[in-house]
Amino acid sequence: MLEKILPEKFYNIIASKINLKAVNEIRLRSDRPVVVNVSGKNFFLGENGVTTSLQSALIASKIMIEDVIFRASECSIYSVNEQIKRGFIVTDDAVRIGIGGNLIEENGKIKTMSNFTSCNIRVPHFVKNCSLCAFPYIVSNNEVQNTLVISPPGCGKTTFLKDFVSQLSQRNLAYNVLLLDERGELDIGINSSYTDKIAFSSKKVGFENGIRSLAPDIIVTDEVGQMEDVDAIRYACTCGVKILASAHAESVETFCKKPLFQEVIKEKLFKRFVVLSKRNGPGTFEGIYDENFSRIYR
Repeated sequence: MLEKILPEKFYNIIASKINLKAVNEIRLRSDRPVVVNVSGKNFFLGENGVTTSLQSALIASKIMIEDVIFRASECSIYSVNEQIKRGFIVTDDAVRIGIGGNLIEENGKIKTMSNFTSCNIRVPHFVKNCSLCAFPYIVSNNEVQNTLVISPPGCGKTTFLKDFVSQLSQRNLAYNVLLLDERGELDIGINSSYTDKIAFSSKKVGFENGIRSLAPDIIVTDEVGQMEDVDAIRYACTCGVKILASAHAESVETFCKKPLFQEVIKEKLFKRFVVLSKRNGPGTFEGIYDENFSRIYR
């Protein structure tokens, strides 16, 4: 997947001198060193792999960044403009590329982005069994608990969600699962016997249409970040649909202070909170909590 979008020289070094399974991000900034995140730590990319030496670092150019975005769009920037307006492109291989540049607004709305100056290539991973520690706390006696996975960016929330769906299928738990995939990252491949997917839709539209047309038992979705998302989750709960979602927060304490989630906490919409970090690498379990924020697994 990376060979299709990265400059050939950078890809060859990464593929031959770095463990690709440990690469989480590759950042290109115009006229700046290439930065590679490996196992949760940032390094420069050099001729011989990763390095901490600025003098040995390879430098990205603006043309390289434009070429990455052009390739990721399959040679048609116009065709992915709706994604670009939201600040990223997602390839068919579920690689998400965050984009920096000039936002062009019209009548208070983002029209497009131009003058690309940076890109952050998020490398997706399928980490088998990474949700196993939490699984029995979320699913027991054939009952699924509404669960929110909490962590800072890049700590394995999406990877956790993908493995959880796979675990349902492996155990032949015949729940109808709807993946509401706003950004095109929740690709679980063949591990999806009972799974439907709606991609590139807002949670509001996706939840309403999905519940009406696909009658899911569980909806799995990433990154709850605005009140409209909370309203969609509340709607699903009133329809008897279980929810597994994720949200950005440093810890349970910071999560509880976010204004967006005050009603969620008060109404106890979620019965389980799984907290991840990258303290010992992305996906480190910091604890599982119940609806009262009592720790039930550490």
